Amino acid sequence: MDQLQTIDDQRAWSRAVHMAGKRIGFVPTMGALHEGHISLIAKARAKSDVVVVSVFVNPTQFDNPEDFAKYPITLDDDLAKLKAAGVDAVFLPTKEAMFPDGYCTFVELVGPLTDKMCGAARPGHFRGVATVVTKLFNIVQPDVAVFGEKDLQQVLIINRMAKDLDIPVEVVVGDTLREQDGLAMSSRNRRLSPASRQKALDLPKGLELARRAYKQGESTSLKLCEFVYNELLIHEGVEVDYCDVISLRGFEEKDIADDTCFIAAAAFVDGVRLIDHVHLAGPAISVAIDD
Repeated sequence: MDQLQTIDDQRAWSRAVHMAGKRIGFVPTMGALHEGHISLIAKARAKSDVVVVSVFVNPTQFDNPEDFAKYPITLDDDLAKLKAAGVDAVFLPTKEAMFPDGYCTFVELVGPLTDKMCGAARPGHFRGVATVVTKLFNIVQPDVAVFGEKDLQQVLIINRMAKDLDIPVEVVVGDTLREQDGLAMSSRNRRLSPASRQKALDLPKGLELARRAYKQGESTSLKLCEFVYNELLIHEGVEVDYCDVISLRGFEEKDIADDTCFIAAAAFVDGVRLIDHVHLAGPAISVAIDD
């Protein structure tokens, strides 16, 4: 597995691969890797000849400096996992290389994809995401890039950005993977104490209760969101950042849900911000629910 430290090294590596007539699959990450990331690598492998993974904690997408400072860094473990997964190259840029002194160019989307959910709750977040992903696409020159569906809003934004800017990359979505207890896999889960993790389980539980209610005929969005609030707000140290019912048709908030909708929520659990969602007409979240 090649470890590429500089932008020039990554560009030269990618150029050689393309000159050999091979397709590059790419999985951008911020490290602290888990099985969800490994599943994205497998998906990239299935659609390409070689796979590149980047590990870069992007400072421009954090609206809270404290959150950035606490983001888990586990590079040695990450490299071992990437090697075991058969990754061909890992790109390890520094902050100084990606955002040198005097840097002043950003990519920003406007409209319904960015004016709600995390776009509203975390000002500047998606500007940072769109900017760093554009830079990574320009550096790595992938044919295919794979992102996880857990970050559904992010996936839709990146796909729109690539189309709008005529970036020749196929954006592919990998399924959300969950822990055995139902918690969506996330690098932030490492920051949860055992007690906090028990509280966090009420996020997927509330979403699943809302999905079940929809299946049984409840379609009022406020009532569906109540299932999430009712599960989470019983706990001290838990704050719901948002809960929305959104249609994938136009990415609009809906007062009355239909089969195009998903319900999404973000919550702070003892200071750790977690997000999750479920498609209301889709399959169940496998999480224990008291009868």
